[in-house]
Amino acid sequence: MRKLILAMFVSVDGFIEGPNGELVPPAWSDDLEKNWSGANLDMAGAILYGRVCYEGMAAYWQSTDADPQIAGRLENLQKYVVSTTVRELSWKNTTILNGDIAEKVSRLKSLPGKDIVSFGGAGLAASLMRHDLVDEYRLMVTPIVLGAGKPLFAGQYNRCALELVDALTMDTGAVIIHYRQAGN
Repeated sequence: MRKLILAMFVSVDGFIEGPNGELVPPAWSDDLEKNWSGANLDMAGAILYGRVCYEGMAAYWQSTDADPQIAGRLENLQKYVVSTTVRELSWKNTTILNGDIAEKVSRLKSLPGKDIVSFGGAGLAASLMRHDLVDEYRLMVTPIVLGAGKPLFAGQYNRCALELVDALTMDTGAVIIHYRQAGN
């Protein structure tokens, strides 16, 4: 059975978006490229996106500004977008998921293959946690305190014990922490 890994940026004070909804990514470096983007793609057999995240990722990774090596890897991966409003998909190998998302994601997890990595957004992450679908959390803690914004952990999910898989400090000061549900 495949695992679902939630991979997201989070500020030191726990926010995944700033107070005006802006993404607050870390400073980028080759170290982050290897240990974040590359590592996430290496473990992914499929990617799960929320609508807003999908639209941003599809627009960027299909543009001429994108790194062609990563763009090619993303192009070839199976992608799922959770949305009730998306009607047309511009990115190859993408399927829309709507309806009973808990049931559909559970079914995806039961299929053979490499793990499913979810890059967000906030609403999708909350829904996945609320339905106990997240097996592992791979978080990049960025060296910034936002003071306000959208928190990753806003409640309304079940308590679960986690065990540390790995922690890695990046050359930019960001830290990647990787946890799995205890006992899994």
